[in-house]
Amino acid sequence: MSYYQQAFDVTSLPSWRALQEHRLAMQNFHMREAFLSDPGRFDEFSTSSCGLFLDYSKNLITPETRDLLVNLAREAGVEQAARAMFDGEPVNASERRPALHTALRRPVGDSLLIDGHNIMRDVHAALAQMTDIVGRIHNKLWRGYSDRAITDVVNIGIGGSYLGPELVSEALLPYTQHGVRCHYLANIDGSEFHELTARLNAETTLFIISSKTFGTLETLKNAQAARTWYLASGGSEERLYRHFIAVTSNIPAAIEFGIREKNIFPMWDWVGGRYSLWSAIGLPTALAIGMANFKDLLSGAYAMDCHFRREPFENNMPVLLAMLGVWYGNFWGAQSHAILPYDHYLRNFVKHLQQMDMESNGKSVRQDGSPVSCETGPVIWGGVGCNGQHAYHQLLHQGTLLIPADFIVPVVSHNPVADHHQWLYANCLSQSQALMLGKSREEAEAELRAKGLPEAEVKRLAPHKVIPGNRPSNTLVMETLNPSRLGALIALYEHKVFVQGVIWGINSFDQWGVELGKELGKNVYGRLTSYEAPPAEDSSTQGLIDYFRGRHRG
Repeated sequence: MSYYQQAFDVTSLPSWRALQEHRLAMQNFHMREAFLSDPGRFDEFSTSSCGLFLDYSKNLITPETRDLLVNLAREAGVEQAARAMFDGEPVNASERRPALHTALRRPVGDSLLIDGHNIMRDVHAALAQMTDIVGRIHNKLWRGYSDRAITDVVNIGIGGSYLGPELVSEALLPYTQHGVRCHYLANIDGSEFHELTARLNAETTLFIISSKTFGTLETLKNAQAARTWYLASGGSEERLYRHFIAVTSNIPAAIEFGIREKNIFPMWDWVGGRYSLWSAIGLPTALAIGMANFKDLLSGAYAMDCHFRREPFENNMPVLLAMLGVWYGNFWGAQSHAILPYDHYLRNFVKHLQQMDMESNGKSVRQDGSPVSCETGPVIWGGVGCNGQHAYHQLLHQGTLLIPADFIVPVVSHNPVADHHQWLYANCLSQSQALMLGKSREEAEAELRAKGLPEAEVKRLAPHKVIPGNRPSNTLVMETLNPSRLGALIALYEHKVFVQGVIWGINSFDQWGVELGKELGKNVYGRLTSYEAPPAEDSSTQGLIDYFRGRHRG
């Protein structure tokens, strides 16, 4: 029997109960004291792989904690689950599908049979198709309706069809190929469409419609609007194929739209949207950075795949990050996790991780449909590091909530300005240090006395300056942000999310909660546009419909 067919309550495992006992023993543990008593703590709790260095020494852990967490991962079947995923078993049990985003980055010559078919041939055929079109556009051989070369590419897609590619395009901006600008259109809000097209020339713009079904509401509406804009700007139906290509599994619908079949790229059921940036969904990224850099991105992710599959759990970066998350979420009561990249180019990393993590592990039933018996996925939030220091870091330092954090920082900047990067790196390290050390009442009072304040003022101000400390964090460092390391970084978090899903016994690859809102949206739209439609099921929704109707002038 495969792991995904097994229904077990993780809280009944001996390793879970051992962690509960250990948590009680750790009640008075303080990292400040741990660092003072153990000069080798940093070496004990740090590791590196795939161009990434992980320092996880600033956590509420001892070597025994790590051993217990690793035992839980083994007892919960993480190794078997990972093997099942990589081998193409239907780990997405509710939809009876495999989850094979890892196949998208496997090298030429690999073979992976699904129902007797070697899907690796399809993967590399799609990469060859991408290479061809990227080469033609970069070499100005692809021309618009007026025979001018393409200068702008607009990806029309939503969810995983834009979050991942947008992240990579912006993160690798220093690797952008000259002459092609990449844009993303996701929101159905007409203001976004207006603001984008106002900056474009229809003669030199290529649209990529990214939709598995070619029927996603927001994507289809934006595609239709783009078509109307193209025609109104001087384009013709006969040459529409020069300005629209598609990534979809619905070939007939794309052809009916006016896209030539040779310009339709495949999507497969065994790749979920939030894991699809490695596929032809990444075409806008490839157009932005070039195929050589795109393949380096795949290579970095593949290196992390190999690390995840082969490295012992005690030194396995995805497993360690995943189990630390389990430790805080299930044994310390943490309900959210902050991601704090200290790099301008990673400013959209949190948006991508929010979908990857919360859409994957925002579940309350196990694989067999039975209710979970513990907390599952946390709220993922955060943003660019230094900006956050002047905003929400206050909550991290002195708030009442325990919020673990991941700091991400490169050693070398692509754009050095004076000593800015040294200060950026120093800020990253000092924030994690402050979370760990804190400031005691005695230290706060001594600090105030040193400033010459009278004793009454010292006593009044000191409580406000106390910082509890003992707040956990991880720090991920890379030499510089390049395609390979970015691929490894994204894959690291993919596998972290997967491991946590295995621990909780949930399906990390479906998203039925998302589907409900789509279904209800159609009903609400029908009631907004037709007075003959029956009233909504609740008075709140009907009242808001009536409010819209009464004030709508469109």
